[in-house]
Amino acid sequence: MELTQLRYFREIARAGHMTKAARTLGVSQPALSAMLRKLEAEVGTSLLHRTGKGVELSEAGKVFLRHADESVRRADEGLHEVRRLSGLETGSIRTGAGATAASYILPSVVSDMRRAHPGLKFYVREMGSSAIVEAILNGELDLGIVTLPVRAVGAKQLVLRSLVDDELRLITPPRHKLAKETSFRWSDLKGESVIGFEAGSAVREVVDAAAASSGITLDVVMELRSIQSIQQMVAAGVGVGFVSRLSDAPKRLPSLTPKGEPLIRELAIVRRSDHTPSTAVAEFERRLLKYAGTLPGSAV
Repeated sequence: MELTQLRYFREIARAGHMTKAARTLGVSQPALSAMLRKLEAEVGTSLLHRTGKGVELSEAGKVFLRHADESVRRADEGLHEVRRLSGLETGSIRTGAGATAASYILPSVVSDMRRAHPGLKFYVREMGSSAIVEAILNGELDLGIVTLPVRAVGAKQLVLRSLVDDELRLITPPRHKLAKETSFRWSDLKGESVIGFEAGSAVREVVDAAAASSGITLDVVMELRSIQSIQQMVAAGVGVGFVSRLSDAPKRLPSLTPKGEPLIRELAIVRRSDHTPSTAVAEFERRLLKYAGTLPGSAV
C-alpha cells in the first residue's frame, strides 16, 4: 500500500464524487477508479458505496479513512522534519579552521548566515590543518579551511576549493631596529628572538621553510596558537613574530614583507568528495567563497 493511494482515497472521501476528486488530483477518472479497485483489493472489502450523487464511505471505509488520515499526517510530519534537517531551517554545520580563518574569516560569514537563517547551529573547532583533514575524513566535521597542500592519507577522498592567498607579515615591537622598514632580509633575523606558531602548524612550516631556504634557522623562543597572544608578546618586546595580513596585528604593529618573494600560503575549503553536502553546508560554502572574494589575495 502506497501513500499516494491513501492521499487519493482521502480526496475521494472529501469530495464525495469520483470526477471531482480526479479533477482536484489532476488525474483521469479511469486511473482514479483503477487505483480504488486496487486499494479495495488490498484491504479485502469495499470502501465506498455508489449513490445517485456520487460516492459515500462504507463502514469499512470510515474506519480505514481514520487510519489513512493518521498515516498521511505522520508521513508529512516526517518529510517536513527531514527537509528541515537537511535544509536551512534547523540544520547544523560542523566546521574547523586554523587561527587566522577562525578569527578573521569565519565570524563575518557565520554572522551573516545566522541572520538569514537563525535556526542554524554552528559547531566551530579551531585546529591545525592536518587535524581538520583527519576530522573531515572521520566524519567529525562537514568542512574546514586548511592551508595547502594537503598531504594526508586519504587526500584523494577530498574536494579542495581555493579560497584566498594569505600573505604572512613579520611584526616587530614599536621600538625595534626594523620598525621603520617596510621589508626585511632573512639575515636580519639572525639572532632575533621569534614568537612562533606551534611546531607542526601550517604557518610555522611556511615560515621555517622560507627561512631555511635563505640559510637561516630562526631562534623560536616561544610557541603559541593564538594570533592575539603572538601580537601581545611582540608588542611587549619579547621578540618578533609572523602573522597573517588578514589579522589586526599588521595594523597595530610595524609589519614587514621579506625582500624578494612574499611569504604566501594558500587557504582552501576542504570537504569529503563522497559525501553530498546538506543544503546548509552547501550554502555556507557558497558564502565563504563569496566573502573570500572581498579579501586581499582572493582566489575566487
